[in-house]
Amino acid sequence: MDSPGPLGDFLRARRARLRPEDVGLPELGPRRRVQGLRREELAQLAGVSVSYYTRLEQGLSRGASTEVLAAIARALRLDAHERDHLERLAGAARRAPRVRRPRPETVSPETRDLMRALDGVPAMVLGRRTDVLAWNKLGHQLLAGHLDPASPDEPANRPNTSRMTFLDPHCRELYRDWPRKARAVVGNLRIAVGRHPDDPLLARLIGELTMKSPEFVALWADHRVTPCDAAAYDMHHPVVGRVTVTQQTLALARSPGQSLIVVTTAAGSPSEEALALLHHTAGSIHQPART
Repeated sequence: MDSPGPLGDFLRARRARLRPEDVGLPELGPRRRVQGLRREELAQLAGVSVSYYTRLEQGLSRGASTEVLAAIARALRLDAHERDHLERLAGAARRAPRVRRPRPETVSPETRDLMRALDGVPAMVLGRRTDVLAWNKLGHQLLAGHLDPASPDEPANRPNTSRMTFLDPHCRELYRDWPRKARAVVGNLRIAVGRHPDDPLLARLIGELTMKSPEFVALWADHRVTPCDAAAYDMHHPVVGRVTVTQQTLALARSPGQSLIVVTTAAGSPSEEALALLHHTAGSIHQPART
């Protein structure tokens, strides 16, 4: 059987997470053949016909109105991020897929100026597929010191933070709570796929992670949508030891799809001292090359 597509997969996964008692419906018996709500129960809550909702979930109907999507979102108890994701998936389902040859992403001169100004603060620029487009010296040393510092300058061989999280042993050891970091990465990838459903390189990345990482498969099947906007992590760095940092993701206004990741520490903390030591002991100064 053909896949119902991203919209149907998302609806089915979210429906499976709700129990009748979660939404005020009576439990009619001790045994249920489906996990979570039945389609007819969800349709009842949303105020749509069972046949219509079934066709939508099976990928057979692509014309859901804004009002219907809002009703389904309320019935599924989606949060704001999940509602936005649902609307993006529905919008993509209405359009015929257009496969284009992706162009290598580049970093603007203004962004490189910003990276230079952030000397002493770990920073890197990520593309729409979580490729590392650029990093400053301290960003490289903190997050991927085992990799070639010039690797972001080669589009065909750029590090990818999603691939690193699941397939690079260094990254597993770097994050003390690796499962939490992995969940955040997958939630952010879900948003990326919703925004760029026809991106063949993004699809290839998802396929590679699916083939090589059972942990990724389990998290991806959950369909959880969570932006990596700001989060604190405990790290165990191979050079300076334990460091507690906050990773913040900032959108780059003139570079749609790109984001600036900035890593900070609490003022006067041992972690701030550890980053200062890492900055001092880093090798020769690395300036990102222009592409």
